[in-house]
Amino acid sequence: MTRPRPGRPAQLDRERIVDAALSAGNLDTLTMRELAARLGVTHGALYRWVANRDALFDLVSEVVLDRVLPEEGPPRRSWRPWLAKVAWAMHDQFLAVPGYASRLSRPHRHNADSFGRLHTEVVAAFTNAGVSPELAEQSWYIFITCTVSWLAVRENPLDLGPDAPRFELFLDTLLRGLPAREPS
Repeated sequence: MTRPRPGRPAQLDRERIVDAALSAGNLDTLTMRELAARLGVTHGALYRWVANRDALFDLVSEVVLDRVLPEEGPPRRSWRPWLAKVAWAMHDQFLAVPGYASRLSRPHRHNADSFGRLHTEVVAAFTNAGVSPELAEQSWYIFITCTVSWLAVRENPLDLGPDAPRFELFLDTLLRGLPAREPS
């Protein structure tokens, strides 16, 4: 027979923390104190679960990227439709969390549980299609930096003209340029 542990039951868990962060408004400007207040706990209690804002962002990234990656991994040959599906999911999921793409576009360390999975699957999509590992890696860099940068600009519009940028045009142009090739 298992005895219940003494003390109060835990008020926090990963899901509650991530849900509160995702519904908080702008993730890029959310403070740990604001998040603790949303959760109804002290900021000290929150820090026992999440060491800092970077760790919070990693937790959120794990959840967001679970929503982005298709259940079926990259196909053996035809990578473009699969990568377009991933890019559209990034578009929808990243822009659904205000401040996410902006925060992501700034340099910081990502944990292997979040972007490591995306990296592995995108590189595999290219290598499955016969692209060398080195150029598949370069294609990943091009894909992720271009896509995240486009989404960050969408969150923080630049006054570049009267028409709103269109993701389908951006994505079509990007995918036609991939995979990376050695310059001639």
